Amino acid sequence: MSKKVVLFLAEGFEEVEAVTPIDYLRRAGIEVITAALETKNGGTVTGAHAVSVLADTSLPELCGARLKPDAWDAVLLPGGMPGASNLAASKELGTFLKEMAGAGKLVSAICASPAVVLFPLGLLEGKHFTCFPGMEKQVSGARWSPDPVVCDGNIITSRAAGVAGLWAAALIEKLIGRQEAADLKERVLL
Repeated sequence: MSKKVVLFLAEGFEEVEAVTPIDYLRRAGIEVITAALETKNGGTVTGAHAVSVLADTSLPELCGARLKPDAWDAVLLPGGMPGASNLAASKELGTFLKEMAGAGKLVSAICASPAVVLFPLGLLEGKHFTCFPGMEKQVSGARWSPDPVVCDGNIITSRAAGVAGLWAAALIEKLIGRQEAADLKERVLL
């Protein structure tokens, strides 16, 4: 059975941090569903650098049975500003992230999102993490690392757009295995 991942897109997201894991995870055979935070603009979400992406669905459309941990293996949050702040402002998303973490499902964020989204929800408490340089100053009760990707239990964090490929490879390894991640890295010359 294929693993199933939801990646949330909010206005102002970092494009590379969204498109890279979508592409790499799909290449590895993982089902990735993109979900716009809102239903406006016909599902089109515009990133921080004016690149627009048409989401597969939206958070309001997922609410209910489809927004439960047993429907997903992982949830991914790209960073970017104001994308990360927009994600953090969603009460429904916050509840879902806490439910996913509580169910032992994979919760992963890159760039500003570990500090801006995960930390206020208490999901970094006692964990090792990384984020965009300087954002770690906003986080307490967790141990920051300068590594490009940090895995601590079911939480995976990463630094920025420049390491989005490594983040995606770490997600693949955690979801379906080390060999599959190595195969993907070889195919894309990562």
